[in-house]
Amino acid sequence: MKHWLKKSAWLIASSLLISPAVLASEFSASFKGTDIQEFVNIVGRNLEKTIIVDPSVRGKIDVRSYDTLNEEQYYSFFLNVLEVYGFAVIEMDNGVLKIVKAKDAKTSPVPVLGDNDRASGDSVVTQVVAVKNVSVRELSPLLRQLIDNAGAGNVVHYDPANIILITGRAAVVNRLAEIVRRVDQAGDKDIEVVELKNASAAEMVRIVEALNKTTDAKNTPEFLQPKLVADDRTNSILISGDPKVRQRLRQLIKQLDVEMATKGNNRVVYLKYAKAEELVDVLKGVSDNLQAKDQTGNSSSSKNKDVMISAHTGTNSLVITAPQDIMNAMLDVIAQLDIRRAQVLIEALIVEMSEGDGINLGVQWGSLESGSVIQYGNTGASIGNVMVGLEEAKDKTTTEYYYDSAGNRRPYDSTTSGDYSTLASALSGINGAAVSIMMGDWTALLSAVSSDSNSNILSSPSITVMDNGEASFIVGEEVPVLTGSTSGSNNENPFQTVDRKEVGIKLKVVPQINEGDSVQLKIEQEVSNVLGANGAVDVRFAKRQLNTSVMVQDGQMLVLGGLIDERALESESKVPFLGDIPVLGYLFKSTSTQVEKKNLMVFIKPTIIRDGMTADGITQRKYNYIRAEQLFKAEEGLKLMDNNNIPVLPKFGEDRRHPAEIQAFIDQISSGQMEAKQ
Repeated sequence: MKHWLKKSAWLIASSLLISPAVLASEFSASFKGTDIQEFVNIVGRNLEKTIIVDPSVRGKIDVRSYDTLNEEQYYSFFLNVLEVYGFAVIEMDNGVLKIVKAKDAKTSPVPVLGDNDRASGDSVVTQVVAVKNVSVRELSPLLRQLIDNAGAGNVVHYDPANIILITGRAAVVNRLAEIVRRVDQAGDKDIEVVELKNASAAEMVRIVEALNKTTDAKNTPEFLQPKLVADDRTNSILISGDPKVRQRLRQLIKQLDVEMATKGNNRVVYLKYAKAEELVDVLKGVSDNLQAKDQTGNSSSSKNKDVMISAHTGTNSLVITAPQDIMNAMLDVIAQLDIRRAQVLIEALIVEMSEGDGINLGVQWGSLESGSVIQYGNTGASIGNVMVGLEEAKDKTTTEYYYDSAGNRRPYDSTTSGDYSTLASALSGINGAAVSIMMGDWTALLSAVSSDSNSNILSSPSITVMDNGEASFIVGEEVPVLTGSTSGSNNENPFQTVDRKEVGIKLKVVPQINEGDSVQLKIEQEVSNVLGANGAVDVRFAKRQLNTSVMVQDGQMLVLGGLIDERALESESKVPFLGDIPVLGYLFKSTSTQVEKKNLMVFIKPTIIRDGMTADGITQRKYNYIRAEQLFKAEEGLKLMDNNNIPVLPKFGEDRRHPAEIQAFIDQISSGQMEAKQ
């Protein structure tokens, strides 16, 4: 009896100690019309968690449950209720819970999981999934259809690393990550190498790819479509794709890889772009190298008889006779060389601006009776020539004699008109104003001139040339230049030798297109013009020349060079001592001041033309520009003439119309030919 009482007391005491913990871990889950703020407070108190509620979280909940829940079930119940009412729980690193609207959860600092991490429940997380075999750009739209984009869900991708970022509730994120892993495995491919014995690998790839385009390739998923790559070094083909597709292509290649059926190994190759005569030397060098490698005791001269390469200019084709292995090698070389060469449009800009200001002021003195002069060479006209010209321009009266009928000698006055040629020559050298003042026997010539010149020249030559080709552009004229003179005996029948010099704008360029759409240019550019005579020389030329080699990107403008020239020239001629007298000294000196400034810049811009569409666009732009200039001139009209005489280009792409009477005759002939055919 005592033993039983002791045992009963121990059991009662144990139940009193355990029951509070058991009761504390079980919670009721029934809420009817409860405010969500109150609901959060009850859950936080029961779970002993700190919960921060966003002010936008409002509403009431209705939940009925007839069972009590333990702590883990109660927390899951809490997350499920908030999900149903459009809210999400974000668990911070310090254990604090934050409740926000589901659509705001994706931009909150949610936990980030890696490839091997997993989360459970309805908490919001972000998982980074690395994709190895499938393009994330194509996979992302599929995943967005499986996630709640309006709520906490979001799927974004990063192309450079080929990864996908999935944000949402943990259960949904786990499901999408599993889908990505399964889809990613479906993209695995094997690569098979097929060696060729007779055919060229590059030519075989071209034929097989052309055959695949004619099948239902559009309906086949991209990752199942085969890919073929030619390895010219080993003359083999690499095939990747579905095993059944690889097997079908392998059989097709085997059927095509047979010896040529042409008798005597003769082949005529019609070229598309290259010139036949230019390829002959290249192919002969290739055949010589191949025969040198394969030589096994036979003399090279005897083997060279088996190879014959000649060009037919009329059809731009090559006639080749060679063994099969050498034939295949040369056909492969031809296929790589006979390609459409790109063209380069070279546009140059030559800008030259100059400004000049000058002032000349001087006083010259002269006495005709004494022959004394004070003159200077920088005034344009010397007073000595002016005074001699004035004297020669005077009329001269002389006394002449004659005999009358009686035989008596009688005087009379004879007047001779003055000669103005010397005066005109002297005055032609005067620029500006010149005033003469006579004081007794002395004459003073005051000359003053001010000059102002400005010029702005823009030249924009352009030319289109093939890659690695040389092009030249010349716009100007040929100027005759006297190179010598010879006279015969007794200075009779003199003759002169004349040479012609090209003057204008010259452009010579050789472009080379390099990798990355960069263009290397070898440029020779010259701008020249005639300046006129100077002293003993019959003509002078101004010349600006530039020779350089540069590297420019496609469509980039580059400055090739330039010159900035500024000059300030001042000269003074004076009579010693007298010219130094203050104020009065200006009567005994001549002063000249000139300021010149020149700016010269040369720019270049290459544009690569690889296809007809690009060439057509550039041509249309230039065509429309010159047509707009013609239309502008047509609107201004011609003075004293009918405006119908102004030529204007037709619209780009339209056929040029002939004059009305000629066009009517052409239309009549065309209609007659059509009726005859019918």
